[in-house]
Amino acid sequence: SGSAAGVATGMCPGALGSQTGGSVLRPASYCGVVGLKPTYGRISRYGVFPFSWSLDHVGVFTRTVSDAAILLQVLAGFDPLDPTTSRKPAPDYARARKSPRTPSIGVVEEFYRKNSEAQVWKNTEEVLARLQKAGARVETVKMPESLGVVHDAHRIVMRTEGAAFHQPLYQEHRELYRPKLRELIELGSLIPGVDYLTACRIKREFRRRMDRVMEGYDLLLTPSTSSPAPRGLESTGDPWFQVPWSFSGLPTISLPSGLSTEGLPLGVQLVGRPFAEGVLIAMARWCEKGIQASLKPIPE
Repeated sequence: SGSAAGVATGMCPGALGSQTGGSVLRPASYCGVVGLKPTYGRISRYGVFPFSWSLDHVGVFTRTVSDAAILLQVLAGFDPLDPTTSRKPAPDYARARKSPRTPSIGVVEEFYRKNSEAQVWKNTEEVLARLQKAGARVETVKMPESLGVVHDAHRIVMRTEGAAFHQPLYQEHRELYRPKLRELIELGSLIPGVDYLTACRIKREFRRRMDRVMEGYDLLLTPSTSSPAPRGLESTGDPWFQVPWSFSGLPTISLPSGLSTEGLPLGVQLVGRPFAEGVLIAMARWCEKGIQASLKPIPE
């Protein structure tokens, strides 16, 4: 959240973040900036203190999609120090900032509509109307049935891998861990191996089925968060709206889309195909212009 706030207040033009559940896309939406989480394996995680090796992503925060493309251009690519990085060549993302055509958009209503605050879904519908008026093809998509178990499976994978990685340090320096993190590690150490392997199988199957869902669409669109930023410091918000894209490893970008009734930023997230960040960036740039989100200027 600090990285997103730094970009939002003009302290820096761009910043990095890591996401296991939703820690790039969610704060980007709350702060009214662009947040890009690329495909799992597109950016090296070397130097990042991990929590869940199969879910952790490195992402970026910027004020515009064009700036996100520039940062991704610098960061993307294979790194021998991170064996999970892909050897797929990274294209010129800076050149991908312009879309040669209008996008075809699949709208994910399942789960998102019923779990959004009324003003959040209203904002999403207004965004879709603007994009459709600008020429985009907009259709509702049918999500895989496994969406219903994705959040539980994600929790099992995250807790088990977190416990496995942190156990040696945790046993020696338990008092240095925050209470919430201690709880995650202790719960993760109790999860049976059968449950972990089942969750990993659900993960692979969900990714495969998402490939089918995206056939015929350039991107999927959902609200970035279920509500505006929560009050106080006790909670950083609910990651459920971002979890499916961390779980599947699909590239996702959050764009500012307007303001709540209290004047807080709202956002929409666009989901692309694996390693198709060039297409996602081009389409996100087109959507950024079509949305024309009017946010309050940052106070001097």
